[in-house]
Amino acid sequence: MADYQEMYLTLFRAVTKAIELLDGKETARARALLVRAQQETEELYISGA
Repeated sequence: MADYQEMYLTLFRAVTKAIELLDGKETARARALLVRAQQETEELYISGA
């Protein structure tokens, strides 16, 4: 069976790093999109969906 927890953590860490990198530039829309996607994914994961 796939280790979905590890896949999630890997993706979440990468998105977090991308957000940090985007902070150095004026790319507010891209940052907001990544943040929202990260939040939605975390909510899905926590809810067990």
